[in-house]
Amino acid sequence: MDFWLLLRQLVRDLKSQKMRTLMTTFGIVWGTAAVSLLLAFGQGFHQQMYKSSAGLGENICIAWPSRTSLPFEGLGKGRRIRLDEDDMQLIRAKADGLEAISSEYEASFKLIYEKKTLAVDVHGVTPVFASMRTIVPQDGGRWIDDLDWNGRRRVAFLGDGIADTVFGTTDPVGKTIRLNGSPFLVIGVMQKKPQDSSYSGRDKENVFIPGTTHRALTGQKYVDEFIFRASESSKTDALKTQVLEIAAAKHRFDPNDKEAIGIWDTTEMFQFLNTFMLAFRAFLGIVGSLTLVVGGIGVSNIMNVVVEERTREIGIKMALGARPGAILFQFMLETLLITGVGGAIGLGLTLGLCAAFPALGFTDYVGNPPVSPTVAAITATLLGSIGVLAGFFPARDAARLDPVVAMKL
Repeated sequence: MDFWLLLRQLVRDLKSQKMRTLMTTFGIVWGTAAVSLLLAFGQGFHQQMYKSSAGLGENICIAWPSRTSLPFEGLGKGRRIRLDEDDMQLIRAKADGLEAISSEYEASFKLIYEKKTLAVDVHGVTPVFASMRTIVPQDGGRWIDDLDWNGRRRVAFLGDGIADTVFGTTDPVGKTIRLNGSPFLVIGVMQKKPQDSSYSGRDKENVFIPGTTHRALTGQKYVDEFIFRASESSKTDALKTQVLEIAAAKHRFDPNDKEAIGIWDTTEMFQFLNTFMLAFRAFLGIVGSLTLVVGGIGVSNIMNVVVEERTREIGIKMALGARPGAILFQFMLETLLITGVGGAIGLGLTLGLCAAFPALGFTDYVGNPPVSPTVAAITATLLGSIGVLAGFFPARDAARLDPVVAMKL
């Protein structure tokens, strides 16, 4: 049979049953939109959760020197463990697989700018601190560098929140503030970032200065905490063990004493997050797929009805020489056309909704749903599979009809 003749006949048949065609197509539209939207929102939510968690720092370990909880080599428990810059250098020199390490000092300072006075948390840190803690300067500013560290320069980097509080709409870069009476040049302001966890307040409300300057002003010798990161996340456990062993050897405590130096390993948080979100996205995909399957069942039922209504027509066509393959192709084409049109409309709705979603202002909570090639490929694969299965069995039944019997019905 001529393809274009089949197509014209198909369009005529669909027009003769407009309500049936509309409802069948709507089922596919709804199912396709459900699959693609759920997959897109799942991916967007995963990305936002990861981004928020990475606001603290990606795959870093935060360590706090504390007190021993185990006796060791004749020394009792409860001893205070204190680490300084020499210990940081020792760990940097001896630890294998270490990408970066930074000391951190904390103190509350009085900040004065013009007529504004407020108490702020000031952190003394190293030049590598920003890369580990996902701190990025706004345009026109910079982070603390080696010259600042080596020269004990009085320069300050502001969190975006404290910058807004002190300067409002004025650009802080190049301005001079006073911290505990000492003048500091503002060299940069942090770009706004999501951060859902912290250990000493959100970065947006903190002020950062070189650790050497911090020690000179406060007289503080020992670090409050230090941060380190492995060159590969898979090596983090081994690196933690090395850090404890290096510190234990110098300060004489049991390397198995987890209380002597407490370590918060954020890689565990990321591993849990990725595992949880993978299961969550799989669940959303299954729910959406079942919705699409229901739409496919509706298409299959409608096609069975169509075959029954057109049994006599099929018998006449076969009596006039139409082959079973042509009959099979005719009904498969009708099913795939309905499925394809419904799927295209469903994907169009998904693209429109995903494009409009960022304007609603929910990005910080659920992220922005992307219609990625993966989402489109999964949806298209499901849609094609369901369309073929929904149309094959009714079409096969039509192709197997006996022409003599069919014309008598």
